[in-house]
Amino acid sequence: MSMLTPDAVIAVIGSGTMGAGIAQVAASAGHAVWLYDIQPGAAKRAIDGIDTALSARVAKGKLDDASRQSTLARLHPAETLADLAQAELVIEAAAEQIDIKQAIFRDLAAVCGADTVFASNTSSISITAIASGISHPARVVGLHFFNPAPVMKLVEVVSGLETSPEIAERLCELALRWGKQPVRCHSTPGFIVNRVARPFYAEAWRALEEQVAPAAAIDAALREGAGFPMGPLALTDLIGQDVNFAVTCSVFNAFWQERRFLPSLTQQELVLGKRLGKKTGQGVYRWPLEAKPEYQPQMSEEFAAKQVTQSGKTLELDGIVVAITNGMTATAMSAELKRPVVLRDRLAESALEVLAPSASVTPQQLAKVTHYFQRQGNQVLVINDYPGMLAWRTVAMLANEALDALQKGVAGEADIDTAMQLGVNYPQGPLAWGARLGWQNVLTLLENLQRHYGEERYRPTSLLRQRALLENQHEH
Repeated sequence: MSMLTPDAVIAVIGSGTMGAGIAQVAASAGHAVWLYDIQPGAAKRAIDGIDTALSARVAKGKLDDASRQSTLARLHPAETLADLAQAELVIEAAAEQIDIKQAIFRDLAAVCGADTVFASNTSSISITAIASGISHPARVVGLHFFNPAPVMKLVEVVSGLETSPEIAERLCELALRWGKQPVRCHSTPGFIVNRVARPFYAEAWRALEEQVAPAAAIDAALREGAGFPMGPLALTDLIGQDVNFAVTCSVFNAFWQERRFLPSLTQQELVLGKRLGKKTGQGVYRWPLEAKPEYQPQMSEEFAAKQVTQSGKTLELDGIVVAITNGMTATAMSAELKRPVVLRDRLAESALEVLAPSASVTPQQLAKVTHYFQRQGNQVLVINDYPGMLAWRTVAMLANEALDALQKGVAGEADIDTAMQLGVNYPQGPLAWGARLGWQNVLTLLENLQRHYGEERYRPTSLLRQRALLENQHEH
């Protein structure tokens, strides 16, 4: 069996962005790398592109020229698949079509030894399915890099039904030697990152469709209010609406139309209209991006509340109840309490307050609440009354999805959190985040959402119910 030592020969199939990036990573780590592409001349062009990228790093003083030259000397274009016969590991980064991937590995099995490891950089196709038509399927494994491969730390090491645990372990060791952070998972639609990240986009599309707030306000609530590096709508523009929509549809269909993954009609409309985001100059936003949320104007002292009382996280300002969202609408809470209610969407220390008033709140009362938070140095965004609001609802759904993946044995707790932090730059892993917010709080919010909508989409996982029960026992 292949040892995948530091001097193992590596082959990469497909010389597009991902293939070239993976080849660069392997060559920089000291391996001889053969790059093959079905298009004549494409592998040579990709190696020239790697030279350009490395030269730019030399010019910035991030790499010395000797390293650039030795990396390039290890990269070889392959004319035919037969040139890959001596490779100990072949990483396939061809088109996302199962028949293409199966054909490549079938042809390779004829030229490579029985102990050559076959890895696929697929982001959405079942490793079990890819391996099913190949001799020695135990050697087929998923090795999912993130774009751009030379920069992104995360690699998902994906086991199909037949994958040898030893081979998965060896690939984890190899990824670590390449300066990457591997996470182990089982072959399931979307693996870890593309599955657990779905609610981040889905809840933003839903808020936009229900006209809760303009796109820039929705993005600001998640960026400034929850600490995500970028708002979900701007991020879909950057990824490309067509690409993001295709992944959502693929996960939705692979899960037999599970409602949690329902694609958005608004996003589909953008794709049909070729408004694909940054690459076409127009998506949710016009690019270059200049959209700013409309914060509330500074309120004068005449709106200062005369009486302010606080109990826990609930405030009372001149009879107006100001509370953190629990998944009910402000109007429903107001009907229960028989008082005007303003809800807050607060997850962390942040200079942004997102508020949603109940139907009974007057402009004068809203001005009082706005003034109170502005006095503390915060910007204030007001959105329409919406159950669970924006940041709380999104993070609760992410935590619920992560628990579902954990419960079904897709990956371990630490690997799920690591994957979401390194693969999509979340400020915290969703499981650690859920624990910090309180599992009971997350459960209450989702139960209220499920009651409000009467929809399967917000169904809490049984593991969430269990964690909330355990949390309650520890407290008593």
